[in-house]
Amino acid sequence: MSRMAVPISLTPEISIHDDKSAIDAVLRRIRLLARRRLLWLTEGMSAPAASYGKRLFPATGDMPLASTAEIESLLNDRDDPLAEGQWQHTRTELNTQIGAVEEALKADRVSRLSQLIHIFALDDFDRDLLHICLAPGVDPALGRLYAYCQDNATRTYPTLALTARLCGHGRFGLWGSDSSLRRWRMISMVPDLAGGSDQFGKLTLDPTIRNWLSGVDEPDPLLVGRARLVRPLEPLPEWNVESAATFAAEALKDHPTRTVVIQIVAPPGSGRQTFAAIIASHLGMPLLAIDTTAIPEDDWMQVFIQAHRHAFLHRVALAWKGGTDTAGAKPWTEYISHFPVQFILREAQTAAPLIPNAIELRVDLPAPAVATRQSLWKQYAPQAAAAFPDQVAELAERFNARPGAIVAAASIPGVSVQGMAQALRYSQRHLLDNLAQPLECPFAKDDLVATDTLHEALNDFIHEARDRVLFWEQPQARRLFPQGRGLAALFTGSPGTGKTMAAQVIAAQLGLDLFRIDLSAVVSKYVGETSHNLQHILSRAADMDVVLFFDEADALFSRRTEVKDAHDRFANTDTNHLLQALENYGGVALLATNRKGNIDPAFIRRLRYVLEFAKPDANQRLQLWIRLISALAGEKAAACLAPLIERLASEIELTGAQIKYAVLTAVFAARRDGVALRTDHLLRGLDREMAKEGRALSERERVRLKYP
Repeated sequence: MSRMAVPISLTPEISIHDDKSAIDAVLRRIRLLARRRLLWLTEGMSAPAASYGKRLFPATGDMPLASTAEIESLLNDRDDPLAEGQWQHTRTELNTQIGAVEEALKADRVSRLSQLIHIFALDDFDRDLLHICLAPGVDPALGRLYAYCQDNATRTYPTLALTARLCGHGRFGLWGSDSSLRRWRMISMVPDLAGGSDQFGKLTLDPTIRNWLSGVDEPDPLLVGRARLVRPLEPLPEWNVESAATFAAEALKDHPTRTVVIQIVAPPGSGRQTFAAIIASHLGMPLLAIDTTAIPEDDWMQVFIQAHRHAFLHRVALAWKGGTDTAGAKPWTEYISHFPVQFILREAQTAAPLIPNAIELRVDLPAPAVATRQSLWKQYAPQAAAAFPDQVAELAERFNARPGAIVAAASIPGVSVQGMAQALRYSQRHLLDNLAQPLECPFAKDDLVATDTLHEALNDFIHEARDRVLFWEQPQARRLFPQGRGLAALFTGSPGTGKTMAAQVIAAQLGLDLFRIDLSAVVSKYVGETSHNLQHILSRAADMDVVLFFDEADALFSRRTEVKDAHDRFANTDTNHLLQALENYGGVALLATNRKGNIDPAFIRRLRYVLEFAKPDANQRLQLWIRLISALAGEKAAACLAPLIERLASEIELTGAQIKYAVLTAVFAARRDGVALRTDHLLRGLDREMAKEGRALSERERVRLKYP
């Protein structure tokens, strides 16, 4: 590269009063430093390189052309930093101008540039490196000037070596791993393959930092779509905002070097972000919520650093939220400082991150009371609330809906009150994963054939399930029953006596979904795993409006055994955990078993509803035969077969399920024959059901039933 003489011009007085003037000062400083460097290269070296003489090493391969003067200069180390520094002392006027600019930059307390240097505690080399990288970012024309200063036409970019020579740091720049610019990833380096040294690697200032220094506020591209500012809204009456805000303010005051972390524990849609935004507002900060589920593992550390960098620069509190895979499952690096105010938004069953030296507060966000839910429905579904106030009030009582669920259900265009209820039910069906499956509930109370005593007990249970929400909001009731506010019933009896149908009737009457627990996914041979799975189900279901149905409950809540070995001791421990978990469950749970004797007696004593489902008597069997035949084959067929039906009901002891499947078999047999339901079809269905128990109709019984 050819060199030329660089004239000297005086610079005006320096005044930094905003971001633009600070950047102008950086540009002026870089140009003055470049001027001094070029003067040295063209005038200060002991043997001027202006006369190059004969070129050696013709351009073959990658070797550049070189002159004898250049080779002589390199061999004699004429571009020695020490010699350059001694020469610089002779450039009094230029040094005065450089000193004036640098003093102005050091005295700056108003620009974003000075804020960044102060916030991230940049040392002298980092500050110089920031200036060197910022200058061509705002004025690309300086790239050519950098090439001249590096005596290499291809190096039109900042390097460590350039920073060292321009700013008086010696022959090369030491940029260690503890550099703030490196730790905060404000400046990146692309290695210079030709140079073979990181001293000549291309340095680039993060465009987001460049824009922020220029007064432009925009998030890092990695945060777009993953982070958003959350506005503080009016808090719900149940929220203890003042306590959390006071804790955070006092912690920040008493421990200014530590991070205050508030864990807000509640299901999604509970208003966790709004609660965090309110606390942040009390502390004088906006809130930036980051969805960790949208961050791949490979991007996590970069996003984590960028988010904290954004928080320090914009002074915004951070809230980390996610689904089951939350920020708790991702590491919090100590490579950078953590912003002083952070929120972890998580569910009860998910883990929180380990944050060393943090001051932590856990806030379990309560569900809104009935009156609050009514107010939310009126706010977000005003037309429905005005037109159908009683139905909306019933909706508020029936569903323990969180604010997010209410807003989502009410925002469906043209939705009715029934449609909003259905939306609430659909919104939570996925929460139990594969551990439970929803059961259809098509039955009414009249479909269940049972004794009057059993019907009365079921009516009591349904009434309590409806009334319990308002009842447990009474202070005295909550004081007297700090635990055990859940509602559970045990259904016992032989198979086919209507236990599952009763559960379906209860759920239908309550207008709630019925979930049958999949025991194959819950029960485990490993110690502690069964109770863990059940606890996972109950913690999720506690925030849902559902009825849980544990079929074959004796597999879970079995009688504790005499301890003879370690296996017995662990098995009993597992049973104890299961009993405690269900006792602490606040929702509605139904348990069914064919073997009541296998259930732990201590568990049965804790239940207020233990309902016995006996096999139907003759009158109940008659009702079942008539109802099922009328429903599946028509009332005319039932009337024609009435004598046979009466004999079957009085003489053959069957459960409701056996009668149901016998009729179903008979109906399909008639359809196959293409005729109306006949006696032989019913007897065929009856025979098939009895055969399952190892008994069958004798020929004499068949004749007697058919021809009395």
